[in-house]
Amino acid sequence: MATIDGLPPLRDVIRTHDLVAKKQLGQNFLLDLNLTAKIARAAGGLAESDILEVGPGPGGLTRGLLVEGARRVLVIEKDPRCVPALEEISQAYPGRLQIINGDALEVDATAHLTAPIRVVANLPYNVGTELLIRWLTPKIWPPFWDSLTLMFQKEVAERIVAKPRTEHYGRLALLAQWRCDAKIVMVLPPEAFTPAPKVHSAVVHLTRLPECRYPATEQVLLRITAMAFNQRRKMLRSSLKGLAPNIEDLLNSVNIPPTARAEEIDLQGFCALARVVEAQEKAR
Repeated sequence: MATIDGLPPLRDVIRTHDLVAKKQLGQNFLLDLNLTAKIARAAGGLAESDILEVGPGPGGLTRGLLVEGARRVLVIEKDPRCVPALEEISQAYPGRLQIINGDALEVDATAHLTAPIRVVANLPYNVGTELLIRWLTPKIWPPFWDSLTLMFQKEVAERIVAKPRTEHYGRLALLAQWRCDAKIVMVLPPEAFTPAPKVHSAVVHLTRLPECRYPATEQVLLRITAMAFNQRRKMLRSSLKGLAPNIEDLLNSVNIPPTARAEEIDLQGFCALARVVEAQEKAR
């Protein structure tokens, strides 16, 4: 289907506004409006939600969100060349699309949104992981958003949903799954994009939990997992020796073998270790 909403096909939009994708902005445009509508549907609950979209480019996903009934969409686009194309979409959907020309790492989107809020985005490759970590580590939990439906390079998506003892398991999996239910809902080949990237992409849907899955202090958990996975080939008694002189005793106290490696320990185990480490530090 060339168009889903009476607006021009995206290839015509790109040609009209001379929107050649810029590598330095991490741009890869998704032009198939059937796919963008499918991504929008994967986010769920659009009619009752405000939507935050980062990096809309010429507006393919933006159009999908609006067609699928989003109450209101806020887009943050760094590239000023894309703004005229987005304004054409805004005119077709009066009062439902707000455009901010700025850097998503610097804009406070919450000032422009009304709960409930869902984040849906084909994230620019160069800032995708940083934005995800920011959304997963707010000062207060639960965060401003109810769900995140985000496109990443497939390898990054696999890191978000990875389980222990697998190749992609690491800090990103632990952080995401500590606070969310996460699943891959779609995989897209390079040829779905213009220009075609060298890798497959995948859409991950994360639904926030009302509270963290297991109790732990964020700073302590992040410190422990950083030490453990920065030396992931070492046994934990070695990689974590800087935490405490009695690290083997602490590991044993939460039933983690000191000879285990980081990739063998599940989220519950790391959270248990974070609690005993914090308790010992407070007792000093």
